[in-house]
Amino acid sequence: MPTPIGLGLPDAPPPVLAPRRRTRQIMVGSVGVGSDYPISVQSMTTTKTHDINATLQQIAQLTATGCDIVRVACPKTVDADALPAIAKKSPIPVVADIHFQPKYIFAAIDAGCAAVRVNPGNIREFDGRVKEVAKAAGDAGIPIRIGINAGSLDKRMLEKYGKATPEALVESAVWEAGLFEDCGYGDIAISVKHNDPVVMVEAYRQLAEQTDYPLHLGVTEAGPAFQGTIKSSVAFGALLSQGIGDTIRVSLSADPVEEIKVGDQILQSLNLRPRKLEIVSCPSCGRAQVDVYTLAEEVTAGLEGMEFPLRVAVMGCVVNGPGEARDADLGVASGNGKGQIFVKGEVVKTVPESQIVETLIEEAMRIAEEQGLEETPGAKPEVKVTG
Repeated sequence: MPTPIGLGLPDAPPPVLAPRRRTRQIMVGSVGVGSDYPISVQSMTTTKTHDINATLQQIAQLTATGCDIVRVACPKTVDADALPAIAKKSPIPVVADIHFQPKYIFAAIDAGCAAVRVNPGNIREFDGRVKEVAKAAGDAGIPIRIGINAGSLDKRMLEKYGKATPEALVESAVWEAGLFEDCGYGDIAISVKHNDPVVMVEAYRQLAEQTDYPLHLGVTEAGPAFQGTIKSSVAFGALLSQGIGDTIRVSLSADPVEEIKVGDQILQSLNLRPRKLEIVSCPSCGRAQVDVYTLAEEVTAGLEGMEFPLRVAVMGCVVNGPGEARDADLGVASGNGKGQIFVKGEVVKTVPESQIVETLIEEAMRIAEEQGLEETPGAKPEVKVTG
């Protein structure tokens, strides 16, 4: 029998920074949202929704990357007409994103969407239609997400506060939720998004103090991939570390698949989602005796698709290298044109620099096989840089 390999995680549940804020529970299709359920990761398709095949193809890509819930735009009648086929064939719950025309809310409900996101700030005469919406959603047994956005805030709130302050966002959300509650409908999630992480964080903090609704976190219009990742990570980290947040979307000007990867890594980093493959690699310095950048990139690419909790250390010098490699499940301490390969703290072989990557990959595959674990194509490992 092979010696069991400890796969990066302790036997007990990993610690979190704060317990989850207690909320009411809702079901978005098969995905539970609220404090009794794991935090889910969402994205939104970039296709024209009426192009059913393209939309379903993108949803499949998002699903393979780990997306839990997907939102689709519904700006036109042709998009609404496509919703029944998309909702039926999608492997994950579909949320219809509704703006401007209230008739599309009812079309989405009739189409079998798992939930509807409404933007009260720009839907015509929305407050006057709440009773109808509440009845239709209640009869269908689906939740409504009230999405308050700084860029389309209710004019009444803008007149009162002058701009989209945290207080304005929260008051708008609480007001709209109250209208639904007055109709006997409480199957609600709320988001209060702003492009400034500081404003966004404060808005969610205030909302969390005032309500028990599950909260969907998002920094809206966060920007291109690098900037948006930083802004979202900072904001989500601040809130999730306090137990605030039940579902998230990282809004990037990038392929939506990247949103899922970033969101997944944020949750893993906070122990709010099981950690998968983690690569510990040094940032390199004048002490390095190998090309650490290339080595780490090649190992990362070679292990793409493996999704079990294995910590792999790729180190480039004798200062921190042996210690990091020894503490990892699998690692290499490099120097003088060769690398010592560690498995659970023991040196199992020494190989030339040219064979480091293939050896690490072979050892990772061996560990996976011994543990009866399978690869999951389409996912990349977590890369943690230390040093």
